[in-house]
Amino acid sequence: MTIYTRPGCHLCDEAKREMERARCADLYTLEEVNVDDDAELARRYGYDIPVVVMGGRVAFKHRLTAADFARELRLLSD
Repeated sequence: MTIYTRPGCHLCDEAKREMERARCADLYTLEEVNVDDDAELARRYGYDIPVVVMGGRVAFKHRLTAADFARELRLLSD
C-alpha cells in the first residue's frame, strides 16, 4: 500500500492518523512517497493529495475515515 504525500500536508497527516485509528496496521505495509522528490509525481498529483493506493488502485484521495479504510482493507484481503 502506498500513500502519496508531501511534508506539511495537513490532510496527509490526518489520513495517516485515521489509518492508525483503524487498528489494523498488522494487515498492511505502508510505503510513504513524497511527491516532491519526483518531478513526474509532483506533476501528476500536485496538491491533489493524499492519495492512498491499495491493491494497485486509488482507494482514497484527500480524505479517509478509519472505518472506510478498515473496510477497504478487508475487501482487499478477501
